[in-house]
Amino acid sequence: MGLTARVRTRDGWAVPHAVVTVTDMTGTQVLRAEADAEGAVRDATPLKPGAYTVIVTAVGYAPAAASALVTASRRAEVGTVTLARQGGTELPPPGPWTIDPAHSSVAAVAQHLGISSVHGRFTKFSGQVEIAPDDVTGSRVAAVIRAASIDTGNGMRDTHLRSADFLDVARFPEITYRSTGLTAAGADRWTVHGELGLHGVVRPVDLDLAYLGTGPDPWGGVRAAFRATAELRREDFALHYNQVVQAGIAAIGTTLRVELDIQAVQGASLPAA
Repeated sequence: MGLTARVRTRDGWAVPHAVVTVTDMTGTQVLRAEADAEGAVRDATPLKPGAYTVIVTAVGYAPAAASALVTASRRAEVGTVTLARQGGTELPPPGPWTIDPAHSSVAAVAQHLGISSVHGRFTKFSGQVEIAPDDVTGSRVAAVIRAASIDTGNGMRDTHLRSADFLDVARFPEITYRSTGLTAAGADRWTVHGELGLHGVVRPVDLDLAYLGTGPDPWGGVRAAFRATAELRREDFALHYNQVVQAGIAAIGTTLRVELDIQAVQGASLPAA
């Protein structure tokens, strides 16, 4: 195998049919290959030992370059090449944006029995993002989640999670988040400072936010995409229920990992269906 590579977006998705061009140190093209539908590149053309430049292009993405050193094996193993959306580092236009629940995900992961994870998601939520016009750190976000919409794929477990042992949705039907500030952590990354209201308790919670780009949608609108993560301690929100199964091993871990994949539509409301 002469060349192997994987082409991915910044949030880990395959970039199908990306074009990979390999040039030697004189700038002469020695190989050109196309990624498959899974973003994988496999070309059997043997390469002479030496240094090469690998350039990856795809429609809608900014080109990326990488170096490869071919040894006596005559193989170039480039690894993963990450492509950013064309213009992806340009911030969303200022003004209001509305989170689209149909194309977003609010998920949480908890450790189970110390050896595996239980994945859940909330299916009903809404939110607004306000991009500040002059200084992006002045932007704001607010969201409301319906606690009873928890879905882990197991009806008995979901009923228990809605009970007073956990979310107690009869008393606390909403989970809320409201930002209080924004700190830059890179060209397209920020720390969102905010307050999370969960189970009747309000505490500061920071989100690690990555901006994935802005572009037109098929319905005539403009969308911006974000991915955010956070880690919560259950005891901080009075979620104390647990069960020790054996030798001190708890059925449920003490922390929750929150994973948000968000699409927001430009404007103060979602377009009519």
